[in-house]
Amino acid sequence: MRPRQSLCRAVSSAGIGLHSGKPARLTLRPAPPGCGIVFRRLLPGPPVEIPARVEHLVSTRAATVLGRQGARVGTVEHLLAALVGLGVDDLRIDVEGEELPALDGSAAGFVALLHRAGLRRQGHAVEPLRPRHALELQLGTARGRVLPAERLGIAYAIDFPHPALGRQRYELEPVTPAAFEREVATARTFGFLADAEALGAAGLARGASLENSVVFGDEAALGPAGLRWPDEPVRHKLLDLLGDLALLGRPLAARVEIERGGHALHAALVRALLEQAQLSPGARARAPDRMPWRDR
Repeated sequence: MRPRQSLCRAVSSAGIGLHSGKPARLTLRPAPPGCGIVFRRLLPGPPVEIPARVEHLVSTRAATVLGRQGARVGTVEHLLAALVGLGVDDLRIDVEGEELPALDGSAAGFVALLHRAGLRRQGHAVEPLRPRHALELQLGTARGRVLPAERLGIAYAIDFPHPALGRQRYELEPVTPAAFEREVATARTFGFLADAEALGAAGLARGASLENSVVFGDEAALGPAGLRWPDEPVRHKLLDLLGDLALLGRPLAARVEIERGGHALHAALVRALLEQAQLSPGARARAPDRMPWRDR
């Protein structure tokens, strides 16, 4: 176990939303032990509090979107990944706008914001979720497996029919703050120029640009900057998973293996882990949300 952590002081950042293309602003505020991660959507009237828990997940299409009482906060996964990566447990996040700012499309800007605020130990221990036995889940071609382990470790693989991607696999074990910052935090979100028109018509990626995304043309990544690593896309998918694991509401001590995953699979794994944790030893769980999985 480790001490719970929050921030020393409030800090703010602003930008545009990756999908909405609209202005967005957030303020990270210290919170007392046991508060957890709570978004506060600032609207006319009282703010709507949206805990970063899977029960408040309202969409996994192209991003992780949380909602409560008609209020939504979108594309929360990059900030949540920074919180998981650095071990921040208690935080209130004031949000002006329907989506978090994209910054450069990675978690690096949020990591810098957290360091600017300073991390503060709370003096209370946080107990991680420790799966009792292996859990497997499949959604179409996406597969996930969780194995008992002493610390969090992740192996992630993607496979895209594109000459610049193909199959990529990356492993981060154990996940530590130093390793997260060095190996994963600066990996940017990515997409394909061929999908831009359809995404825009669906109300997605309207704020995407070469400033906050890796965009692949027919043969390679566009723009003079290129890739930060040859396998930057799979590192970003691992980053997304870390952010979605925040929806457990506590740290995870396990080995997680993902093949061709995405936000929907991540969320299904979170639900399955929480359901397993609520079962008595030896009991068999029912499938979460009718999704096929094996608990063995």
